[in-house]
Amino acid sequence: MTKHRILIAGGDTRQLYCAERLAREYDVRVLGFDREFFPEGSVLTDALPSEKGSFDCAVLPVPPLDDKGNIYTPCFRGEISADTVSELLAEEGCIFAGRADDRLRRAMQGRSICDYLLREELNLKNAVPTAEGAVQLALEELPVTLSGLDVLIVGLGRIGTALAEILKGFGARVTAAVRDTRGAAKSKLHGISSVPVKRIDGRYGLVFNTVPALILNRDILSRFRRDTLFIDLASKPGGIVPEAASELGLRVVWALGLPGKTAPVTAGEIIAETVSAVLAERGEAVE
Repeated sequence: MTKHRILIAGGDTRQLYCAERLAREYDVRVLGFDREFFPEGSVLTDALPSEKGSFDCAVLPVPPLDDKGNIYTPCFRGEISADTVSELLAEEGCIFAGRADDRLRRAMQGRSICDYLLREELNLKNAVPTAEGAVQLALEELPVTLSGLDVLIVGLGRIGTALAEILKGFGARVTAAVRDTRGAAKSKLHGISSVPVKRIDGRYGLVFNTVPALILNRDILSRFRRDTLFIDLASKPGGIVPEAASELGLRVVWALGLPGKTAPVTAGEIIAETVSAVLAERGEAVE
């Protein structure tokens, strides 16, 4: 049986590692990367204009489009239009992308689009590299050790629980900010303290936010010391009111897309595994 053809178009190095992983099962070509970014020993090849209409699907990055509406290509000196990608796809070819929005749907009008960031298995697998990257960032930014440090985690979802386990290993005193008794029970299950959001005090030297809602407002932020480090891991709008943090002189690191920055190999393979799983569900997997 002929292998399905997959186009990896644009993105950072995690997309190249995604391509490497998918190439074990599929016929893969890439588009929108300068050769200097390719992994050492890579045998990946570029898609050619003569291959129009020959790809079963295209995997786009996070975000899929840049400010001009072209494919987001931070590892490429040129530009690639959405039309170029669409033309390389077969008539029934589909699009995989992270954070697919209305702009992408308009640019790829008529194409089936799957947002891989909405897949639960990807988010579960991404939690650990995200948490590890966040802790690495904290270690780089803090003038003190994590051991013995009071650390607050806002939100105890997939990333929050992964953070709690890692931070406990460093000897940090970890507390979770929770909204209800369910959150308090989950904190206890993971062996950490909890505090209701409204009763957060300022004793923490490090605060991680994982909730995409502006929970840390001026009232709460004003309780913290100016040397507290805040790391916001949540997607827009984030969880920290930026104007209030700025006016109060607080240190905030906005840390989006950490897996792609700190663990691109793992992040790329997770995307590849998710794409492969979706193809299998659609009956398009190659045996």
